[in-house]
Amino acid sequence: MEGSAQEKTIGILKEKYEDQILHIDTPYDFLTVSLKAEKIIEIIQHLYHHPEGKFQYLTTLCGIHYPDLQQIAVMYQVHSLTTNNRVRLKVFLPEANPVVPTLTTVFSAANWLERETYDYFGVIFQGHPNLKRILNVDDMIIFPMRKEYPLEDQTREDKNDSMFGRE
Repeated sequence: MEGSAQEKTIGILKEKYEDQILHIDTPYDFLTVSLKAEKIIEIIQHLYHHPEGKFQYLTTLCGIHYPDLQQIAVMYQVHSLTTNNRVRLKVFLPEANPVVPTLTTVFSAANWLERETYDYFGVIFQGHPNLKRILNVDDMIIFPMRKEYPLEDQTREDKNDSMFGRE
């Protein structure tokens, strides 16, 4: 997305929600806007209906765990098929109680993506029509994509570290 398109998208966000913007960045030339979580659905609806924005395609929705910050982010990527512009929106939630409103009221495709994010990160999407595990077993008590557990079983004695390139 060229600079002027990014500036136009920032302008669309700032015209009504400047007080909700926490940070704007463009890693790898991809406009990324961190926002307060309270009005995220309203903001996405604004981008969806804005005559110059028309961000009417949900590319992805996922969780990101930041253990050092004790936060979980929900990342939304929306795309305008008419202008071929994209924007990444992030909201940060406390690790202990990650709750955000559902996006299924705007995009029906968010249904599966929110269930996946709940299943792997434990994010509660308030108002979701059927928020339950979708890929893991129902009685699982952890959220496996959180970086709270070691990658390897530290109690195993049958493994030889030299087989893994470690001495």
